Amino acid sequence: MPSLTTNSPLGPLTLAETNGAITRLTWGTAPNDPTPLLTEAAAQLDAYFNGQRTSFDLPLAPHGSDLQIATCQAMCAIPFGETRTYGDLAKALGKPAQAIGQACGGNPIPILIPCHRVLSATGLGGFSGGTGIETKIWLLKHEGAASLLI
Repeated sequence: MPSLTTNSPLGPLTLAETNGAITRLTWGTAPNDPTPLLTEAAAQLDAYFNGQRTSFDLPLAPHGSDLQIATCQAMCAIPFGETRTYGDLAKALGKPAQAIGQACGGNPIPILIPCHRVLSATGLGGFSGGTGIETKIWLLKHEGAASLLI
């Protein structure tokens, strides 16, 4: 599986590609085996972190259950700088909020699929990438959504 590590304000991020689509984004480094798609994904992430991009135009192929895929699609529909709650997504998908929270936590392509934009009804909720909740707060501040938290 080709992969490419790129630097970010959140530390090194490694992108992975399978069959012409991004399938994973993880924190940390891996051996680089760049492809044109991975190079473009790294450039789009760089533009996002530099405030020059608010959405991504990449083929994404998250793997998981039907609920995982549906949750990822719902998260992709949340605009830059906005948030939704687990309950909002649960209502839209007809599933329990706890199941949505688990699907968000299992998102294999964070940032590109913006699980950081999903909050609990009473606070931030969780975040499994980077340094956890601190990373989620950083991403929300970067997108101008932090005022919703204060």
